[in-house]
Amino acid sequence: MMAYQKQVSGMQFVRSMGCILAFAFLAMAGRTALAASNEIQSITSTQQGSNVVVKIELKNPVAALPMGFSITSPARIALDFADTANATGKGMQEIGLGDVRNVNVVQAGERSRLVFNLQRSLNYATAIDGNAVVVTIDGSGGPAAAVNASGLPVAPAQQAAGRHALRDIDFRRGNNGEGRVVVDLPGSQIAVDVRQVGKKIEVDFLKASLPQVLRRRLDVADFGTPVNTITTQQQGDNVRMLIEPQGNWEHSAYQSDTQLVIEVKPIREEPNRLGMGTQNYRGEKLSLNFQNVDVRAVLQVIADFTGLNIITSDTVSGNLTLRLKDVPWDQALDIVMQAKGLDMRKNGTVLWIAPRDELLTKEKLELEQRAQIADLEPVRTETFQLNYQKAEAFKQVFGIDGGNRSILTKRGSAVVDPRTNQLFVTDIASKLEEIRALVQKTDIASRQVMIEARIVEASDTFSRDLGAKLSFGVRNQGNYQLGGSQAAPGSNGALPTLGNSAVSLPASAINSNNPGTIALTLFNAAATRFIGLELSALEADGKGKVISSPRVITADQLKALIEQGTELPYQQATSSGATSISFRKANLKLEVTPQITPDGNVILDVDVNKDSVGAETRAGFAIDTKHVKTQVLIDNGGTVVIGGIFQQTERNNVAKVPLFGDIPVVGNLFKNTRRVDEKTELLIFLTPKILNDKVAIR
Repeated sequence: MMAYQKQVSGMQFVRSMGCILAFAFLAMAGRTALAASNEIQSITSTQQGSNVVVKIELKNPVAALPMGFSITSPARIALDFADTANATGKGMQEIGLGDVRNVNVVQAGERSRLVFNLQRSLNYATAIDGNAVVVTIDGSGGPAAAVNASGLPVAPAQQAAGRHALRDIDFRRGNNGEGRVVVDLPGSQIAVDVRQVGKKIEVDFLKASLPQVLRRRLDVADFGTPVNTITTQQQGDNVRMLIEPQGNWEHSAYQSDTQLVIEVKPIREEPNRLGMGTQNYRGEKLSLNFQNVDVRAVLQVIADFTGLNIITSDTVSGNLTLRLKDVPWDQALDIVMQAKGLDMRKNGTVLWIAPRDELLTKEKLELEQRAQIADLEPVRTETFQLNYQKAEAFKQVFGIDGGNRSILTKRGSAVVDPRTNQLFVTDIASKLEEIRALVQKTDIASRQVMIEARIVEASDTFSRDLGAKLSFGVRNQGNYQLGGSQAAPGSNGALPTLGNSAVSLPASAINSNNPGTIALTLFNAAATRFIGLELSALEADGKGKVISSPRVITADQLKALIEQGTELPYQQATSSGATSISFRKANLKLEVTPQITPDGNVILDVDVNKDSVGAETRAGFAIDTKHVKTQVLIDNGGTVVIGGIFQQTERNNVAKVPLFGDIPVVGNLFKNTRRVDEKTELLIFLTPKILNDKVAIR
């Protein structure tokens, strides 16, 4: 019999690790274990070739193989022994053979778990030999074959005559999100029928049996593939596997020797393409079904199907059992080469196929020969005249002045002449050809871009001020009083002035504009009592717009700067205690770096400053700053607003005489009311234009 093996990743890895930690926690907590009918007495290990064989001695024979699973990252293999205690007296045992480092033994309750820590992910197989369970870990990376304690292969179990039992069912996730159901067949002659029925995939293994340990429903939704569940069960003389995917998918099936792989790939819709297909393989689809056929014959069939010229090395040999259904021909070729350790090199329409080691050895020899030729080939000097680029820009390329990215050989050298803008290079002929191609690619005229910025600053202000003055006077025996003050005698009945007021809350000036006034004086018939009233009011409404339009032309990916403004002086203390005059800029500045994209658009790195002179302070004038820095993608000739600042100020000020100012209607004579409403807005517009040759700013 073969043990059940399962690859775990994602959420299932977390669950598996949680189980391992839970086992360790229970063991360390010293929880009382239930009485177990069996126990692990010893663990020994040996190495047979590239395989590591671990023998687990138990007190009594086991009725069934232990349940197990494998983890890819970190690489581990876990086996669960039900109704078994740990009698080894150790929690960890070193192995140190091949890629197997050690094994942890953890008991919890009536179960024990063995966790093998590996250097890399490997396949394994288990077998029962008397009172022992033998674990074979294949070090070659291929499918593992179970052996007994003597190292002899164990034949697959047969439940009935003429019916072979499936060895293992595994699930893996591919690099591109595809789900792979891997079935380890008992032999290459077993008949398999793979078909799609509605939204499900049905696989029938004819004249086959299924061990009890593999009769289950696997939930693999946590792997992040189109496959949700895999249900395998016995149906009469056959085994039926039902694969239930979700979403948009397509499937393919191929068999290599005794391994059947059913691959379910997600179909991703691309809105810019007129169809959907396999991401890596784009060849025309074909179906192949060979039983124990020569590899060279399979390659010949693919060559006839594609019309390519295939040259096969004499070292390519061996037979192959292959079953492919509706797969691209390039994927079929890749499967054949992977199964037999082959690789290919393409030259036009000719494919040369040989063992991977043979190709690598041949390429290594060719590289060594080229290196020897380069050491013996004569060198010569060539001059390169640069027309658009600076010669000093090639110093790093040639490793001059401490550069470490030289493209020259160890015998080559280069001299840069900034005065004539020339390069003098000495090296072998092939390297000079590479430098000539490099100069032709880089020494070209840069495309130019004109950037026009429009900076609009608009303001809308409204102010209104209302005020009043109230005075009164009393005349008595040639004298009069105004607001309680004694007037000068000898006025001879003249009307009193209203300079001394009982209430003085007049309107104030706005922007150096004095308010308008209206005065009214009331007196009796004898002109002995006077009341004076003076009303003042001013309303100001202003709108303004300041437009700045700096323009600049620069080359592609080259920073440009244009600015205009004023430098303001201010005093600054020096280290000696004296003072010096320094200057600060209050200017309009446009700093931009354009980048022309392949589709004709322009990416701009923009830094815009709009400064103005502010209020005067003791230290000097303040500077009002408006600053925008951003990166934006704009169409050629298009306009975009990269920033806006909107400010609104509303103020209502009331000054009044207590009590009197709160009287309805009449209270307006005892108060001053001022209302201010100011709005300012700043907008920055950018328009890039890619210029043709000999184009100037109009």
